[in-house]
Amino acid sequence: MKKVLRSLPAKLLLAMVVGILLGFVLPESVMEVIVTAKYIMGQVITFCVPLIIIGFVAPSITRLGAHASRMLGVALVIAYTSSVLAALLSAGAGYALIPHLNIADQVEGLNTLPEVVFELNIPQIMPVMSALVLSVLVGLASVWTNSKTMIQLLQEFQNIVLEIVQRVIIPILPFFIGCTFCCLSWEGSITRQLPVFLSVIVIVMIGHFLWMTVLYAVAGAYSGHNPWEIVRHYGPAYLTAVGTMSSAATLAVALQCARKSKVLRKDMVSFGIPLFANIHLCGSVLTEVFFVMTISKILYGSIPSAGTMVLFCVLLAVFAIGAPGVPGGTVMASLGLITGVLGFTDTGTALMLAIFALQDSFGTACNVTGDGALTLILTGYAEKHHMAEQTETEVL
Repeated sequence: MKKVLRSLPAKLLLAMVVGILLGFVLPESVMEVIVTAKYIMGQVITFCVPLIIIGFVAPSITRLGAHASRMLGVALVIAYTSSVLAALLSAGAGYALIPHLNIADQVEGLNTLPEVVFELNIPQIMPVMSALVLSVLVGLASVWTNSKTMIQLLQEFQNIVLEIVQRVIIPILPFFIGCTFCCLSWEGSITRQLPVFLSVIVIVMIGHFLWMTVLYAVAGAYSGHNPWEIVRHYGPAYLTAVGTMSSAATLAVALQCARKSKVLRKDMVSFGIPLFANIHLCGSVLTEVFFVMTISKILYGSIPSAGTMVLFCVLLAVFAIGAPGVPGGTVMASLGLITGVLGFTDTGTALMLAIFALQDSFGTACNVTGDGALTLILTGYAEKHHMAEQTETEVL
């Protein structure tokens, strides 16, 4: 029992519950401290994200050797395919269900959170997407030139990053998530906004679980491995994603969960999980498609045509590959599509941002959990093509 209570899932659940309860009773003066603590912890986690990406992706590419370029191409194809099919599934559900929904078009106002007492800005050494591109280029170039010194340096850097994850990020995550839910509870998001679009959110969540089921079923059939051996370890990653609303901030926990699976190759985990955290946003894409159709019906009286939605879905999946793995990243990256392809006005985009924020937690959790399925596909591909598993330092 003590082992269960000390586990990461238990700590995360406890943090959520305590955070929500405290949000109902804490005065504004105490909330200033909570908001500041959340800000500082968020800065620390965000700062570490590029380090984690470089520390895992680049060394993993070097271990792939001659297969590096091919595996990167396979990863991009399956990530894009998953996102675009999830978007089309959501569009189909939108045409079938939205005309029959009675959706309110007003969202109640929220309490305004206190300002941060002092801003301890900790800028990232580089943007997340820059870190990903740098990792890929350095990893590939190290393989092409057979640079043993650089390969060894990257291995050592990975060990350093793993210690940062174990000793810094994992311990502060429950506190960060507790502060996040305390803020949501205090400002009223949980008690006021959520019921307004509850029916839409429930439909989208069902869509998330349906798509995750499809992904894991396909991955299991292709690889010949039992996908449950992955899913059963992903509870902490799912809860962390719900609490942080960020694929990037969940990366450390996702790596920890994936490494516990007996069916995923360790080299594919180190390569795939950090990569997919940035390019595979199936849950966020699914959410955004259904929400833009809902808002179009509310504000403009009709759902966009099928041709328009197909174009939007195809382009949105491309934009999702480059979207930052931060709260609301998919919507922010695709604002040009929302206004250009769908013709949304300022009111429409503002409402989209507000509503998407209500469901962003679960969309991110779908993204993160789906990464495990895509990594299983990579494992199956490597095995079918007789790529020898590359050894690495035992971690997490």
